[in-house]
Amino acid sequence: MYRIGSSADLPFLREMLFEAAFWRPGEERPPLSEELARPDLAKLLAGWGRPGDTAMIAESSGHERLGAAWYRFWSDADHSYGYVRPAVPELAIGVRAEARRLGVGEALLRALLAHASAQGVEEISLSVEFDNPALRLYERLGFRRVGRLGGAWKLVAR
Repeated sequence: MYRIGSSADLPFLREMLFEAAFWRPGEERPPLSEELARPDLAKLLAGWGRPGDTAMIAESSGHERLGAAWYRFWSDADHSYGYVRPAVPELAIGVRAEARRLGVGEALLRALLAHASAQGVEEISLSVEFDNPALRLYERLGFRRVGRLGGAWKLVAR
C-alpha cells in the first residue's frame, strides 16, 4: 500500500534518508542522529513542507512503514547532489533493509513518479553512487545519465 506522506512522516523520512545514505550491507553505520546532523544531509529535509515537497510512503498490510520516496525543488543557490535546474525536483528514496529486494522500492518509485506526472512535474532527477545496485532499477524506470559528481551519477527521467 502506498500513500502520500504528510508532515507527520518527517521522522520516518529522516530514517529513510539515513537508509539511503548508508545503504551498503555489512558496512558499519554511525549513529543516525550524528550523521543526519551533517550539513550536507541535514539540509535535505530541513524545512520540510515547503511548496512542492512531496513524499510517498510504502506500508505493509499491517500499516508498518517500509520505505519512502520523496522529491523537492531546489535553486541554483541551494541544492543537493542530483540537482539539474530549478524546474526539476530531486528525488530520494530509502527502504528498510528487511524490505529490500522485495519490489517495495520499485513500486514506491512508480507510485511517486505517477503522482509527480499527475502534478505536472515533467522531469525528475536523482544522484546515485556508481556501485549502488539501485542504479539498474533507476535506468529500467527510464532515468538516464546526464552527468557525474564525484563517485555518483546524476540521472534524469521524464
